[in-house]
Amino acid sequence: MSDNRQSLSDLGAIAGSQEQAQQPATDTAATAEAPAPVVAQPVTPLREQEIDKQGRAYATGRRKDAVARVWLKPGSGKIVINGRDQEVYFARPTLRLVINQPFDVASRQGQYDVVCTVKGGGLSGQAGAVKHGISQALTRYEPALRAPVKAAGFLTRDSRAVERKKYGKAKARRSFQFSKR
Repeated sequence: MSDNRQSLSDLGAIAGSQEQAQQPATDTAATAEAPAPVVAQPVTPLREQEIDKQGRAYATGRRKDAVARVWLKPGSGKIVINGRDQEVYFARPTLRLVINQPFDVASRQGQYDVVCTVKGGGLSGQAGAVKHGISQALTRYEPALRAPVKAAGFLTRDSRAVERKKYGKAKARRSFQFSKR
């Protein structure tokens, strides 16, 4: 039995040495034809910077029924929503945390001023729309930030919305109460 095991391991070693012997032969044939010159190419972002005449980046963000139009420019970190400061418009700290997430991921806290108008939906949906718009505008102003912002999932529009009510149902899916008699 030990002879069988030894002979199988010998076959594996022989097969491995044959593969190694064949591999350099193909490599030398490929390099003998013409060595390819190595040219260092400059690293460029896949997209170009999109800025208007005032030096701002514009983007639209959406969440549920809310739509936010966002303008982003370098500044002191002031965020104005519908003409009001973010602390006034989004009184809840969790909503302010949501709209500042793109800056935290990109390590750009306090470096950009944001002016946005938002319509439709409730406060939570509006905060999500502003976050989506800020993320889009940030990647348009600095295309190099696209990778970390996209990895955090902020560039994808959250398409979840309230399901519509169907006829014959009490709500979207709930049936009317069953009565035996």
